[in-house]
Amino acid sequence: MGEVLRLEGVVIRRGQARLLDGVDWTVNEGERWVVIGPNGAGKTTLLQVAATTLYPTEGSVHVLGEKLGETDVFELRPRIGFASAAVAEKVPANETVIDLVLTASYAIIGRWQEEYDSSDVARAVELLEALGASELVRRRFNTLSEGERKRVQIARALMPDPELLMLDEPAAGLDLGAREDLVTRLSRLADEITAPAMVLVTHHLEEVPPGFTHAMLLRRGQVVAAGKVDEVFTGQNLTACFGLPLSVEKTNGRWSARALQA
Repeated sequence: MGEVLRLEGVVIRRGQARLLDGVDWTVNEGERWVVIGPNGAGKTTLLQVAATTLYPTEGSVHVLGEKLGETDVFELRPRIGFASAAVAEKVPANETVIDLVLTASYAIIGRWQEEYDSSDVARAVELLEALGASELVRRRFNTLSEGERKRVQIARALMPDPELLMLDEPAAGLDLGAREDLVTRLSRLADEITAPAMVLVTHHLEEVPPGFTHAMLLRRGQVVAAGKVDEVFTGQNLTACFGLPLSVEKTNGRWSARALQA
């Protein structure tokens, strides 16, 4: 199984603060990772490093066999699928859904004068259909509901047929129905043999799709635990991560956590 991502001793400093503090992490082909931690734990920062949009203050980062700082990231980024609120905020006001998905082929946002052939359009439509968003093709992105935006962003992230797919809080802001629909679709994607290595960031165990194989817990920029999901999602580890006594349950492949009563 080939290595997709490796972080060694990664530190990110901002002034006196350490957003990441000595993080070691390896993701291999076929693995589906979930990264969980409280607000300010460094989850989004970690994904930005892995997506090559943020360079470490200390340590080394290897993405898809290339060392960050010694490679052309503009050639590397189209091999990485990335969906986040930060990406969504950069979408031009008049951008249509189909153009937003298509431009991922060039790792850009905002269609200009690029040329796309019929196979590109067919793939974009196919991905939108797989995510239940085919009826949105001609809509403007800024007219979509939050749930619709999340599905379109994931289609966009998959457009370049990435070797690494990263999703930053894809269920944030969704109502219960939209969240459950998204979790189901992500679970199906995780089960596909041809799907890329995946990393999903969330605050909540309830948002972890069945089929995810590994987990990392972050607190104050440091790794609390990392490894196979069943070994990481324990009451002891989650209690250490969130600083609150927690019990953890798994029912029909879905996880949940509750505070222990005093």
